[in-house]
Amino acid sequence: MSRADRIALLISLLAALAAYYVAVRYFEAIPHLEDEIAYVWQAEAIAGGRLTVPTPPERHSFLVPFVVDYNGQRFGKYPLGWPALLAVGVRLGLRSFVNPFLAGLGVWLTYRLAQKLLGETVGILAAVLMATSPFFLMNSGSLLSHPFGLVLSAAFALAWVDGFGDRSLPRRWLPTVTAGLALGVLALARPFTAAAVGFPFLFHGLYLLVRGDGETRRHVLAVGGLALGIGGLNLLWQYAVTGDPLLNPYTLWWPYDKIGFGPGVGRAELGHSLQLARNNTRFNLQVGYSDLFGWGRYSWIFLPFGLLAAGLRRNWQTLMVAAVLPTLVVFHLAYWVGAWLFGPRYYYEGLYSLTIVSGAGIAWLAGWPLEPGAAFFPGAASSPRSGWKRVRSLAVFAILTALVLTNLVFYTPQRLEVMHGLYGMERADLQPFLTESARKMAPALIVVHPKAWTDYGVLLELQDPFLDTPFIFVYSRGEKADRLVSEAFPERKVFHYYPEEPYTFLTRPK
Repeated sequence: MSRADRIALLISLLAALAAYYVAVRYFEAIPHLEDEIAYVWQAEAIAGGRLTVPTPPERHSFLVPFVVDYNGQRFGKYPLGWPALLAVGVRLGLRSFVNPFLAGLGVWLTYRLAQKLLGETVGILAAVLMATSPFFLMNSGSLLSHPFGLVLSAAFALAWVDGFGDRSLPRRWLPTVTAGLALGVLALARPFTAAAVGFPFLFHGLYLLVRGDGETRRHVLAVGGLALGIGGLNLLWQYAVTGDPLLNPYTLWWPYDKIGFGPGVGRAELGHSLQLARNNTRFNLQVGYSDLFGWGRYSWIFLPFGLLAAGLRRNWQTLMVAAVLPTLVVFHLAYWVGAWLFGPRYYYEGLYSLTIVSGAGIAWLAGWPLEPGAAFFPGAASSPRSGWKRVRSLAVFAILTALVLTNLVFYTPQRLEVMHGLYGMERADLQPFLTESARKMAPALIVVHPKAWTDYGVLLELQDPFLDTPFIFVYSRGEKADRLVSEAFPERKVFHYYPEEPYTFLTRPK
């Protein structure tokens, strides 16, 4: 292991620790977004050995976002890739460690990819940029699927470059199998994202099928076959939960939740349109300016220089990897939903494109090594260079250091603080049910009378899909519905709870 490898490993470990700190300190290790709540529900069901559970009585009283009821069964709308991995964390009691671990792995894979494309110096720069990115830290501390997607996306790109980057080397099956598995599992977690990530590599694959030898063609077809075979398991999952392999569970929650344009797609009266797509994309990218590296609009400042450096060197592999992010942007024009609260998270699986190209721009401006296989340049301060070259290196190093420190001292802490207690959901909201007096009430059915949906949603942390926890929570829908659901659980004591009056449990509604 080289010195650069050891530094990158240290950066990866620090990134994992930072992500765990964000998960515990700012997100308090509980879900906040509806997506997170649904992922946790699915993970708990899978950890309990089930894909579906019977629909509970008075199903609307047991509202769980993005968890649908169909043909007498309840199940999450999301593909199984991420919930299945999260279920491992649930079974081990390590749910909050899963994404931070993936965050560290994502930084390491980014380093390895940049190292192979542009040398160790760019690899270290890309690892530092990713590990200090507010965009990266916010998503890595969440319970969303994007960190898993980033790892799979980076693993696919690295394996593809390793397997097909040098035509003079014999083909090896390990990178071929790794590329196919990574892209296929990504399709099991985020199918549309997998299509976008694989798109730039599709053209290289087609070129190799036309111009490559027989062995190369076999390896390219093996990648595609593995990816399609594993990704095709989504159809099997849809059949298992709905009885129809072509019925997308997304549409069971919102019938208009589809990819494409025109009537019936999205919430607009006339459907999703190119104008709405441009508006979404423009807003997502504007948020991304600051969240990328925490340098305001200057977060993108090194990208043109990195693209220029790769273009001048005709480094087509770097340009292919760089194309992943813009391909994600273009593909998501066809999706009516924008995502900006955690940064433009639909583009997250292409984050390594930005960090590697930015790292290349920094190295090019500083005059540091920028070739595949180039050894780590220890930095301008210890460089034997003199004159203008030394001044140039020192100036770029000083600017980069100032930008990173400004982000870590000012932007990132403020950005993360905004995320604390998101939607008013805090771990303190659970405390009334963790006291000794509350435990004596169990098993109990708690009829919640919320002022906002989130007052009820935060309490789902204490309830599992099987409704066999000490407390199960009912979303109050009026006296008749509340009475019917109470009668369905005669073995449980019934209490009414008003979140604005914590620690108060009433035997009758107000």
